[in-house]
Formats: sequence, structure tokens, C-alpha cells
Amino acid sequence: QVQLAESGGGLVQPGGSLRLSCAASTSRFSIYTMGWYRQAPGKQRELVAAISRDDMIRYSDSVKGRFTISRDNAKNTLDLQMTRLKPEDTTVYYCNAKLFAADFWGQGTQVTVSS
Repeated sequence: QVQLAESGGGLVQPGGSLRLSCAASTSRFSIYTMGWYRQAPGKQRELVAAISRDDMIRYSDSVKGRFTISRDNAKNTLDLQMTRLKPEDTTVYYCNAKLFAADFWGQGTQVTVSS
């Protein structure tokens, strides 16, 4: 079992920046594919960004060029630097860890982009 704890959400104005962090409770963090997802009310959870154990990265088209995902295997943490935020980025963001059939989720952190 892997526990994931997100932090860093909050209220920011359009065009602003936020940094989300996810702390993982596993000593085998480096072998997991880690990702950030988001889910708006009434919609399916969607991938925002993911980084594999080999540091291969992919982004959704909606955040490419604005968000940056990174991982620190020494600290067992995953970050998401979000810049040029838009009102449509408002929703709950979830940290995810995947390894074969294992699939773990954090509780989520709210990001609100509003003036």
C-alpha cells in the first residue's frame, strides 16, 4: 500500500502560478510511474501530466507549455509547477502512483483560479 499526500493547492488569480507537491510513503518510489490527474464536477478524471520511472514525461494538450512535472526519488516526492493558470484549470488535482496492476491515489487538493 502506498499513501500519497498532496499539498500546495489554493486560490490564485488568472495568469498566476502554483506548485503542487505529493509525498509518497514508499521506499520504492523510484520504480513507480507517477502522475497528476484532475477531475471537475460531473466529468471524468483526466491525466494532467505523468513521469515514468525512466523520466519519460507526457502532458495533456491543455497544459503543455504551462505545467512542469518533476520527481525527486531521494525525497519520494512528485511536484507539479503550474504557470499561466487559467480559470478552466480550476478543479481538484490528484496524485497517482502506478506499478503494473497497483494503482494508488491521494485525497486531492483544490486549485481555484479566479480574480
